[in-house]
Parts: sequence; C-alpha cells; structure tokens
Amino acid sequence: MKLLVLPRYGRLGASSRVRFLQYLPWLEAAGIDVTVLPLFSDAYVQGLQLQKRSIVEVVAAYFRRVQALVASGSFDLVWIEKETLPWLPAWLEQMMASRHIPYALDYDDAVFHYYDWHRSPLVRRILGGKHPALMRGAAAVVAGNQYLADFARDSGAKHVEIVPTVIDLERYPSPPPENILARESRPCVGWIGQRATASFLEPYKPLFERLLQEGLGYFAAIGIDTRALGLPMESIAWSEQTEVASIASFDIGIMPLVDEPFERGKCGYKLIQYMACGLPVVASPVGVNCQIVEHGVNGFLAETPEQWEHAMRVLLADPALRTQMGQAGRQKVEKQYCIQVTGPRLAGLLKAVARACA
Repeated sequence: MKLLVLPRYGRLGASSRVRFLQYLPWLEAAGIDVTVLPLFSDAYVQGLQLQKRSIVEVVAAYFRRVQALVASGSFDLVWIEKETLPWLPAWLEQMMASRHIPYALDYDDAVFHYYDWHRSPLVRRILGGKHPALMRGAAAVVAGNQYLADFARDSGAKHVEIVPTVIDLERYPSPPPENILARESRPCVGWIGQRATASFLEPYKPLFERLLQEGLGYFAAIGIDTRALGLPMESIAWSEQTEVASIASFDIGIMPLVDEPFERGKCGYKLIQYMACGLPVVASPVGVNCQIVEHGVNGFLAETPEQWEHAMRVLLADPALRTQMGQAGRQKVEKQYCIQVTGPRLAGLLKAVARACA
C-alpha cells in the first residue's frame, strides 16, 4: 500500500506531529509505504510564533501542495490534515474524488468553524460548506473526539472513526510515586501551549496572583512569553526534546477553556500530556475534557472562578491527593490515550479504507 500523507506542518506543528508524524513508524511497521509532504515548513511555523507571516512562503507552499495533488494518482490513499489548501474553496480537494483518488481526512480541531462561523458573510457563503463537502467526498474521516465526529456524520461522511490525540509511552516514562511526594513544599501549577491559546489563562490571573501572595504555590507556562502577556507565571521554553521533562517538573496541570463551538472541538492533548507525567489536572468542562477528566478521580472539572479556586487550593494543599490522582490519570493514559493502543488501530484503519476503495 502506498500512502501519501499531507499534514499542515512539519515537526514544529503540534497537530501535525502528534496526529501524523508520530504514527509513521507504526504505519511502516504495518507494511505501508509512506510519503510525507507537509504544506508549511518549520521555518514558517517559527515565523508564526513570532507573529511574522511570509506571503512568499505561503505562495510557494500552496504551489507545492497543488503539485502533490496532481501527482496523488500514484497512491492508494491520501491522508490529509483537515484540508489541503486552507482558505481556498473545496474544488481542488474534490478534484481527487473526481479522479477516483480516495482520501481520508483527519481532524483534531473544529477548523470548519473558521468558515461557517466567520464574521464575514462572504466567507461564510464561499467557504461555509467547504468541510462538509470534503467530508462527504472522503473515503473516511478520522476525528479526534465526538464533537468532530458528529459534525462529520451530520455532513454526510460515509465512514467516521474516532481516534483520540495520544502520547507515546516510550517518551513519557511512568513517574515513581515517591518522586512526586518528595517534591518541594511549594508546588508548581503548569500549563503548556502556544500564544494563540494563552488568552484562556487571562481570566485566572487574579487567582494566580492571590495564591502566589499566600505562598501556596507558583505558576509556570511552557511555550509562551509570560512576561509579554502580563501573566504571573514563569516562562519555560518549548522544544520537542525537553517538553516531557518540563511537564514532569509540574505538580498540577491546568487547561482552562471557554465553552464556545471551536473549543468544543479541541482534543485535550495537554491534559493527556499532564496525566502521562502523573499529574492531577484541573480543566474547564468543555468538549472532550469531560471524558478525559474523571472529576474527583484524576483531577477536577471547574467551570466557575469559585470552582477553579477550590480545586487549586485542594490540590496545592494535599500532596497525597495529587499523587493519587496523578496515578489514576497515568493509568487512564496507558489504557486509552497512548499510541501503543491507537497505532495498530490507525494503521489497520487506513489499510482497510485503501482496500475498500481499490
């Protein structure tokens, strides 16, 4: 089987790295011949983090992607991250269907809401139906959670499978409980993410400052410049090589969200990372968070500011509870949210889709 993989980014793009690139060894082990052609380069992703966009790079990236689509007829299946050409109409993707080239779409975000919920009526009119059209033409839609899967089914997708976003247990060794109990008396509450999602931390700035002043704990964030954002958190630089150790240095992991359509499509990857490192979590009860977090077992779901403060105070004050919840979270990851579980399943799914379309 020959598989063309069209992720949006290379290794610096989190969604592409965890939804596509980390699966390559599993696909190759299953006898799949894989060709990977990202849309954007790592240099482009680095520019995005600095809020710099290169029009020249975008034009070159789209030209390369069109070339890949033209050559896609030599493959048994094309596996696409969300869409081939963002912000352009669906006809190029649909060109594959017209040439009888089967494709599978993968979604870990509700990117269709960029179009159908856009403030511009023109964008909604031109692009609002793009993803439903792509889903109807796809041989399969792989969705990271139920919200995304329901959208695909409602759009008329003929084959929808839910495959959660997961971690690799080989990169996340199980933390010894005694190490957690032996940490310093002032525990660390941590967050990992990008500037685009750092706004979810803003409403909790007064709470962080209050807990800091009381000496109950301190706060850190991986991947953002907290000083520039005015957050009372230490900044930790992100790299693929150091992210696991950085997360493991936390005592509690948090994932605040707003309850809006796009956020309901998120796959809770940072929660899974925290839990893989044996951390208890506090999260907003939005979308898949309600499935990942078992309230009172591996962490707390907190909706109101009062609930957030209560959850944080309880965990900050009780190392034994943090250990207990962290162990429960780790066990859940080992059973449901690791590539050791989803890798063989996804490889089998893609092979089955290709066979069905042959």
